Amino acid sequence: MGMTISEKILADHAGLDKVVPGQLINAKLDIVLANDITAPVAINEFEKVGADKVFDKSRICLVPDHFAPNKDIKSAEQVNKVRKFAKKYEIENFFEVGKMGIEHVLLPEQGIVGPGDLIIGADSHTCTYGALGAFATGVGSTDMAAGMITGEAWFKVPETIKFVYNGKLPKWVSGKDLILYTIGQIGVDGARYMAMEFTGEAIDELSMDGRFTMSNMAIEAGAKAGLIAPDQTTIDYVEGRTRRPYKVYKSDEDAEYAKVYEWDVTNLEPQVAFPHLPENTKGVSEAKDITLNQVVIGSCTNGRIEDMRIAASILKGKKVADGVRLLIFPGTQEVYLQAMEEGLFKIFVEAGSAVSTPTCGPCLGGHMGILAEGERALSTTNRNFVGRMGAAGSEVYLASPAVAAASAVLGRIGSPEEVL
Repeated sequence: MGMTISEKILADHAGLDKVVPGQLINAKLDIVLANDITAPVAINEFEKVGADKVFDKSRICLVPDHFAPNKDIKSAEQVNKVRKFAKKYEIENFFEVGKMGIEHVLLPEQGIVGPGDLIIGADSHTCTYGALGAFATGVGSTDMAAGMITGEAWFKVPETIKFVYNGKLPKWVSGKDLILYTIGQIGVDGARYMAMEFTGEAIDELSMDGRFTMSNMAIEAGAKAGLIAPDQTTIDYVEGRTRRPYKVYKSDEDAEYAKVYEWDVTNLEPQVAFPHLPENTKGVSEAKDITLNQVVIGSCTNGRIEDMRIAASILKGKKVADGVRLLIFPGTQEVYLQAMEEGLFKIFVEAGSAVSTPTCGPCLGGHMGILAEGERALSTTNRNFVGRMGAAGSEVYLASPAVAAASAVLGRIGSPEEVL
């Protein structure tokens, strides 16, 4: 019996010829990641055990993005703790304000992660890097501390679910719609502690930006990782970008899967996740008469240049509806600069939106766009739990940048066809 892409990566990093689901292994890590919320906890554990060095100063990434630029004294102290640690141990990948971006947009862009890598991050959306054909997963800060010290982590080899998307995606239907549809079909625990493997002709046609969006939200189905086997699109993205040699892994023809789902997405319409779970998805045509107070475009899910371009193509020459606040968050400084050079910011500002420096901002109810009691937002972010973006009595709907931009103009949830 062959192995899946996930099993191959784990086996190689554990120095084994073969692994099987359920097996406990210890494996060598390529990258260890944390942000301004999770790194301070890991640093405390690092110091508690008396560690005096990191395993590799080039393979640890510290990205203050959740409350940066600092929103208050407490967040400033958090980042300062990380800053001092980075300086003391000469961490090469510490990203200060002005250089930093949202971590899961930043690391692929900077070539820090690549195909075949084994990556842990003290952030649940570390699974984003699976879009490159890496096994990337979120861990707690204690495991992150151990990873910084030893360069290793333990894993229970997950089973894999295969998702096959047949057909050609309709206009305005994106990777965000595919993953929302998928979570709607299997539920937020449908892939619990499993690897999700995304395949099929619709995936083949997806850009890297669309693939990152899909892998990013694997955790919203409970998954350990969400992978797409590298193809020419992947290679074109990483060539000249990655800082280290990479290895391409693909699942064997006779690999064993826990389940296989197969869908024809030819007639899929843009999806909207209703409160208060990402699995509560419906087609945009079912989201009628839902008025909005705020629209957010950005985050580690949809803050890439393709997302900015799609939003701008809909907002050009339009105005944001009265009573709606449209907030736009480019994912990194590079995305910010590119969007500015392409004239996208002019479109955004003339439409009546606010453009932010790269930051996680309101996604986690952090800052720069918190909802009041009774307010309703449509967002391109990844979670819409109770109180996720502010007051417990607020509501968050999830959708693609195309639907978000159209809805900001309409003042209610709607499709791009209604605007253009």
